[in-house]
Amino acid sequence: MSNIKKDSICLIGLALKKKTFNANGQSSIDCGNLWREFEKRNIASQISNTLDGDVLAVYYDYEGDHTKPYSYFIGCRVPPDTQTSEGLDVLTIPESIYQIITAKGKMPDCVVSTWQQIWVSDYPRAYQFDFEVYDDRFRDWQHVEVDIYLSVNP
Repeated sequence: MSNIKKDSICLIGLALKKKTFNANGQSSIDCGNLWREFEKRNIASQISNTLDGDVLAVYYDYEGDHTKPYSYFIGCRVPPDTQTSEGLDVLTIPESIYQIITAKGKMPDCVVSTWQQIWVSDYPRAYQFDFEVYDDRFRDWQHVEVDIYLSVNP
């Protein structure tokens, strides 16, 4: 796999209020609850000036490797100077180097299993900002494709 460089990305959306971790399925609970809130409150429609219709889920502020706590955010791409509505959060993903891994199959199983494969892989992970892109290929939950941008050391 080849590395790609991505410019910084500004997002508006919802941040998980506390860090989560992968042990005992805790991240599935925490991240799933944040997704439910994002959908229930129809957050994407509250974000003005979005650059596209994609939703990004971001893993960041790692305290170590995949066994340690990290932060989680769900949001939409906006220009850097976009005003934030009350009750929404802002996150900027800095410019970085990534490897893209595509999860394919039934949601959410395919994304979960792809992350489990990543955890045992030998990718040169940077544990900076990793993110999933939910675009038009995400509409049919039985047959999705979700690109996972994995921050790596060059």
